[in-house]
Amino acid sequence: MNNTTITNCIFAISDFELTKKKVLNWAKQFGTFCFLDNHQYQIKPHAVECLLAAGVKRSISLNAGTALAQFQDFLDEKHSWLFGHLGYDLKNEIEELSSANVSMIKFPDLFFFEPEVVIKLSEKEIFIEAIDPKGIFKAISEVNINEVIQSDENPLKVESRLSKEEYISTIKKLQQHIVRGDCYEINFCQEFYATNAVIDPVDVYQKLSNISPNPFSALYRMNDQWLICASPERYIKKSGSNILSQPIKGTSIRIKDNDEKDGISRLDLFNSAKDRSENVMVVDLVRNDLAKICEEGSVKVDELYGIYSFPQVHQMISTVSGTLKSKMPFAEIIKATFPMGSMTGAPKKRVMALIEEYEQTKRGIFSGAVGYINPYGDFDFNVVIRSILYNASAKYISLPAGSAITFYSDPEKEWEECLMKAEAMKNVLE
Repeated sequence: MNNTTITNCIFAISDFELTKKKVLNWAKQFGTFCFLDNHQYQIKPHAVECLLAAGVKRSISLNAGTALAQFQDFLDEKHSWLFGHLGYDLKNEIEELSSANVSMIKFPDLFFFEPEVVIKLSEKEIFIEAIDPKGIFKAISEVNINEVIQSDENPLKVESRLSKEEYISTIKKLQQHIVRGDCYEINFCQEFYATNAVIDPVDVYQKLSNISPNPFSALYRMNDQWLICASPERYIKKSGSNILSQPIKGTSIRIKDNDEKDGISRLDLFNSAKDRSENVMVVDLVRNDLAKICEEGSVKVDELYGIYSFPQVHQMISTVSGTLKSKMPFAEIIKATFPMGSMTGAPKKRVMALIEEYEQTKRGIFSGAVGYINPYGDFDFNVVIRSILYNASAKYISLPAGSAITFYSDPEKEWEECLMKAEAMKNVLE
């Protein structure tokens, strides 16, 4: 065996949470890595418990134009693990739209890399695929998990890009578009942000995970750009010929230390005519998207109005699946389904134009997707929501949050929903 041969080993572990912390802190040395964590949620179909990709053998970084076609060529060159992201502004080549809003975070519209190291972590063992798995396991075992970058700056102050009055005024304008028939649901996002920010993203991710562990969480680094993500939502998963999407629409707050009131909040969400209306609109949109790439008659709704409880909120989640047409390329699957309907509204093209008109900052990686493609062509991607976006060189933090606006939306309650969604992230930063 020569010294560049990739091999893999499985090692027993005795403390899952401690090993996870060590793996994360070991990954800090790499300029590019992607850590995906389902926090032991049993959401079906199951995601890999923890998956880390670190180091770069080859990569591709593109902005909208012909990005998906170029990425398909890259994908076809070699069957390997690929980790990375799809940015929201890929919409510009899918639907011939444009983006003029400013971005301070500056992720490219598409980035994927073939890693030098792949690590899968489960409750009792760690799988390492690399040139020297034993050396890596030894290095991880010796990691000091108490090293945290201390900020020399003043404590962070998270501010809102819009005042409450400006937000409510914008919602009322969007509802006028709905009255005129331009659209019937639109996902509108606002940005919370902090400047002069110096943070340790690994430490922030661990703090966020402690208070808001979610099944599609991620810590993702691309040089000075960081994504600290506590997403509860899956965008799309492919297993063989099966394709599946699990859109979220409908949110109610958890009532801590009061099981009775918490149960009422959950039941109110299940019975909410407004949330059911929003959810079924998105389900119909996803069904239509999947029908473009699936065998005729195979697209079905596996679960409608499922209520799932997370530490901060209850969510209404539906599951839509289908059987892919033969030899369907990755790029065509993305063109048919991206951006995900839960982050746009309907009809997609019109609401994405309105989003550009009324939102003040570029979404970038937010409302996009992070995940992996395995050597067999199967993949799993989240929806990038409930996230802290950080540009270390610009010392800038962005916390976007949004909600679905319909004719029946109460602008005051939509404002409160955005604050509720941003609360956990603001808490770990401030």
